[in-house]
Amino acid sequence: MLLSLPALHLQTSEHHPLFQLPHGRLGPWCSPTGSPAPLSCETGCGEGTWILVCRLLVPTQVSLLSMEEDIDTRKINNSFLRDHSYATEADIISTVEFNHTGELLATGDKGGRVVIFQREQESKNQVHRRGEYNVYSTFQSHEPEFDYLKSLEIEEKINKIRWLPQQNAAYFLLSTNDKTVKLWKVSERDKRPEGYNLKDEEGRLRDPATITTLRVPVLRPMDLMVEATPRRVFANAHTYHINSISVNSDYETYMSADDLRINLWNFEITNQSFNIVDIKPANMEELTEVITAAEFHPHHCNTFVYSSSKGTIRLCDMRASALCDRHTKFFEEPEDPSNRSFFSEIISSISDVKFSHSGRCIMTRDYLTVKVWDLNMENRPVETYQVHDYLRSKLCSLYENDCIFDKFECVWNGSDSVIMTGSYNNFFRMFDRNTKRDVTLEASRENSKPRAILKPRKVCVGGKRRKDEISVDSLDFSKKILHTAWHPSENIIAVAATNNLYIFQDKVN
Repeated sequence: MLLSLPALHLQTSEHHPLFQLPHGRLGPWCSPTGSPAPLSCETGCGEGTWILVCRLLVPTQVSLLSMEEDIDTRKINNSFLRDHSYATEADIISTVEFNHTGELLATGDKGGRVVIFQREQESKNQVHRRGEYNVYSTFQSHEPEFDYLKSLEIEEKINKIRWLPQQNAAYFLLSTNDKTVKLWKVSERDKRPEGYNLKDEEGRLRDPATITTLRVPVLRPMDLMVEATPRRVFANAHTYHINSISVNSDYETYMSADDLRINLWNFEITNQSFNIVDIKPANMEELTEVITAAEFHPHHCNTFVYSSSKGTIRLCDMRASALCDRHTKFFEEPEDPSNRSFFSEIISSISDVKFSHSGRCIMTRDYLTVKVWDLNMENRPVETYQVHDYLRSKLCSLYENDCIFDKFECVWNGSDSVIMTGSYNNFFRMFDRNTKRDVTLEASRENSKPRAILKPRKVCVGGKRRKDEISVDSLDFSKKILHTAWHPSENIIAVAATNNLYIFQDKVN
């Protein structure tokens, strides 16, 4: 259903948010872009020199077949990931997430698969493998579906993955596509029971009349097997596409957000959820903004925040009312009229929102900038960082090739002192909040030798460029870093570039 929006000044585009409400994600729209002058680019970003630990590839369907035929799945998958270069659209990584200890790293792809990597244990003989990750488990999380009532295809693409804190030997994680959230249990098994009384060695039931003695079953060692089993399926609660999931600090509930609504779930109840935010107007022609991202406060289970396509952030308190349509705090930066342009509404749309680990600040990412907001100051951000301001003159061509609708994520480091986010040409940016230094690094296949030191990159805007600089006209907009993750306690980062997963770490002197 196409919407009639006379108030909009933008031309219709298949990727423009409000022209594809029922069938696509809603995104972009209107607020300020004015910020301080770009920070000086210096190496290190206050966090030392970064080196490449390893480059991994998401396993293709061919790889999954080879894994089933081999007992030692991690060995064959690991060698395949490092050496194989074949990739399809389904292999493109769509989300990256460390667990709470940083020992596991999960990726989801457009093919609906989840690949979990485990960190190698350090040893005196293999110090060089510090921080290296290898394949731990691979499973199909979502399958393509078809909604016959709406004649709508539902993609299997994994939109988000969120880990639950580990309570026992098993690991639990949430994964979601556009419509359905699943809770997965990932566990290890290295023993199997033998000596059943009612079953034979093949597993067939025995005739009770032939049983003359009773045996005590025993556990026998077996090759390590990692099993992923779906424990809960949370479905049929979203009319529009899910863009965010967030686990509450009470670890009993989580929320899922789509373009117009946010639902609160209990982990034990799959057939019922509570609608806590609903911004759908009675007349859809009056729709002016959509929800783009949402997250719970890291410490207060009653507080959450969600961002909109208008560049605004709303902080809500579930103690105030059951339906949080009235926000507790409203964060918006006044727009600078001198920066107003045809594309202002699109580039001001917030694509990601993250609480700091301390819970004191909120970080948001729009198309050109990363902003840090103090929860006690609603009228403007306390920090604004230009990610790729040199693209401001390229907005027209970026609009024509739909890159202007790309949704970049942003992450904090473990101490909230450094911010990381992605850009084009496989560049990703780091901003040190203490020293005000920033650095541009590249996740490049050409520089993928293990332990290779990353050289800072600079983009040249004018006609003259230095030897180490790259012209803005030479940037490859098909190569983009949308998804990144930072280890919760160490300087280890994961950067997703198409079907490549790069692991970098801060070089230890």
